[in-house]
Amino acid sequence: MILDFSFYLFIAVVFTGFIWLLDKWFLAPKRNEVVHNSTQIHQGVEISRKGKEPVIVEYSKSFFPVLLIVFLLRGFIVEPFRIPSGSMLPSLYIGDFILVNKFAYGIRLPVINKKIVDLNEPERGDVVVFRYPRDPNLDYIKRVIGLPGDIIAYYNKVLYVNGKPVQRDFVGQYKGPGQTFANEYNEKLHGVEHAMLLLPARPNSLQGEYIVPEGMYFCMGDNRDNSNDSRVWGPVPESNLVGKAFMIWMHYSDEWHLGRIGNMIK
Repeated sequence: MILDFSFYLFIAVVFTGFIWLLDKWFLAPKRNEVVHNSTQIHQGVEISRKGKEPVIVEYSKSFFPVLLIVFLLRGFIVEPFRIPSGSMLPSLYIGDFILVNKFAYGIRLPVINKKIVDLNEPERGDVVVFRYPRDPNLDYIKRVIGLPGDIIAYYNKVLYVNGKPVQRDFVGQYKGPGQTFANEYNEKLHGVEHAMLLLPARPNSLQGEYIVPEGMYFCMGDNRDNSNDSRVWGPVPESNLVGKAFMIWMHYSDEWHLGRIGNMIK
């Protein structure tokens, strides 16, 4: 079990729900019974004193519906994440707040992340959030490059999928934030076009050939020379998938970038 925000949110839902039900079924009837017995008659008018709810009950009844809705939304529909590094430049900037589709690759139970309904499978070019294979408490975001059974090769900063080089077109020197002295390319990954960076001054590294095992996915960052990805720690197990990133809903790093709000992730 992963002790992340979802786990603590689940505990909060259970706790507030338990307090609410305990009061509804046991405490409130007894409290009202005591009040009824203390009813006073004043000038021929019956005046009842309503029992006061304990503070913990008031807060639990107020927060339980909100916490439950947030838990269900985050667990089954959409979850927000913030981009902390530049490994996905220029597609995603440091400080982008993104939305992740939680049911894109199947419906999973929150907290334990166990799939209960199969839906779609990841495709090449998808930007996915997953639990880091070496430390499942960390969430990573990368682009799916290789599917189960694929042969992925990376030599001299050229990406090959099943023996064929992936087409890329030079765009120019990257002028965005987060990275300097980088060249920007438009990469065409089996029908999916996306921006990608290479650092011409950086020596060739992380070279090799990889066969993607069944039930796993080979993932890489778009900032190819500045990404810790499957070239280092291997493929991502299907069970580690969290969802598919699809939209930027806010951006803030050193300043606001309102122009990025609402941008779809591709």
